[in-house]
Amino acid sequence: MAKHIQFEKTQALITDGDRALTLIGRAIRMAGYSHIQSPSAKSQRSDANRFTQIQKKLGYRGSDFLTVKHGLSDGIDFDCIGNVITKDRTKHQLAHQGFLVEHQAGVPKGAKVNGGSLMCQSLDRQGRIQNTTLMNGIHGLWIEDITPSNGGEHRPQKLYKITLQMTDGRSLQLELQRTFSTRNLL
Repeated sequence: MAKHIQFEKTQALITDGDRALTLIGRAIRMAGYSHIQSPSAKSQRSDANRFTQIQKKLGYRGSDFLTVKHGLSDGIDFDCIGNVITKDRTKHQLAHQGFLVEHQAGVPKGAKVNGGSLMCQSLDRQGRIQNTTLMNGIHGLWIEDITPSNGGEHRPQKLYKITLQMTDGRSLQLELQRTFSTRNLL
């Protein structure tokens, strides 16, 4: 029975972690997207580094903070919490998504904390940043730019290795890693 419970907890952590990594990967792939008919498309593309930013050791237990920006497509775009991204959910015609780990919120004083909370940052209908918890029990989120360098040749597309460490607060410690590439940077 104990092994079955541990197996179910492990599967739940893996499922939640995969969902979080899928959301991060989707945001990375959208980084720098600009509708081809947008009047600002050409000027936005000239500064590709502003579309993905990593701030090292900014969050809980030295976790990294990833910020991604992109324009709106002709289709339906969603932010990291499932809101449809519309023009009123942008700033300077760019959608904003961020991922960071903070101290777990809403824990009663004196209660044991099982890691931090993975937060999703997006814009509300007034274009203000809002933070929403994606999952708890996070030990860390690390983002590494692993874009290969080609002897000084500029490579606009970036490759990121994302590492997510999770815990159940007791015996389970899991680490998931995925690699994602941008698609829209010039």
